[in-house]
Amino acid sequence: MSLLGIGSVAFDTITSAYGTAERVLGGSCTYFSLAASYFTQVRIVAVVGDDFTAREEEVFRRHNIDIRGIQRAPGKTFFWAGEYGANVNEAQTRATELNVFENFAPVIPREYQDSEFLFLGNIQPTLQADVRRQLGGVRLVGGDTMNYWINNTPSELAETLKVMDVLLINDAETKSLAHDTNLPRAAQKVLALGPKVLVVKHGEYGATVFFGDHAFGIGHHPFRAPTLPIEEVRDPTGAGDAFAGGFMGYIARQGELNREVFKRAMFYGGVMGSFAVERFGTERLQGLRHEQIEERFQLFRELTHLG
Repeated sequence: MSLLGIGSVAFDTITSAYGTAERVLGGSCTYFSLAASYFTQVRIVAVVGDDFTAREEEVFRRHNIDIRGIQRAPGKTFFWAGEYGANVNEAQTRATELNVFENFAPVIPREYQDSEFLFLGNIQPTLQADVRRQLGGVRLVGGDTMNYWINNTPSELAETLKVMDVLLINDAETKSLAHDTNLPRAAQKVLALGPKVLVVKHGEYGATVFFGDHAFGIGHHPFRAPTLPIEEVRDPTGAGDAFAGGFMGYIARQGELNREVFKRAMFYGGVMGSFAVERFGTERLQGLRHEQIEERFQLFRELTHLG
């Protein structure tokens, strides 16, 4: 099953208690696609600059990620620098240079038109909606957003949410989007905006999936997935994107959509997020083996008595 991801490819400089990593390969689409590639065929649409070389391309190629959708533009690739202190759930941004990403307008290659699953990464909501319109035959559309779009483009975001099946955001974003500080109530308000399923990420405390009343015939009872205790959290930067990659990648591999599939997708999302934080940038996601992923999934099963 083919999964198409739209988002950013970037270079990051990250500082944490474990040191500093200079200009490592990052970006939401990078974390997402690497995590998803362990489960299904992945295609990506992004934009990079002149400083994106064959060495970076090879990272994607080694994982059989189709990069024909990466656009090249004159200039530099998106760059972000951040620092983590005692609170590893929140980064202090030191620099943001949008560079070629500032004028990113996703173009879907003809070869991608048969994509069955789509993930709309954290880009301008009207661009997300435009991509969705270009792909009429997808079975499931997942998406992400952030407080910047929630606060600055509410009407555009409202229209985009109507074409998303699954929205993956964190607690604060859920409450902000719903204008409600009570999470279960806020989740229901977000579902009323259009998505059939809402996945709320709680950082180091796991994630909860909420279902709309008629979501794939699943029923509306929420399901909570914890996180595994990780001894060394070196870099949490891409944990949420890796979660989304594991979540969407697992779903894309399945023949049907039901409650059990979504539950297991939550755990596989947690597995990939837990690996991502163990090294700087995408280093850990680049070198995993399928056996390691299954071993960690089994730990989840033992912790939660998942069948």
